[in-house]
Amino acid sequence: MLLAAKTAAQEGKDVITAMLVVGLIFLGVIVLGELSKWIRHRR
Repeated sequence: MLLAAKTAAQEGKDVITAMLVVGLIFLGVIVLGELSKWIRHRR
């Protein structure tokens, strides 16, 4: 388990990557909701 220890820079990079992924998921959900609302409004 000691061999799998990461440096602070690697941990920070992983955290930032995870935050970006979560942000993109939230953005995708918002965009899909707005798009479906716009499509329903046009009918």
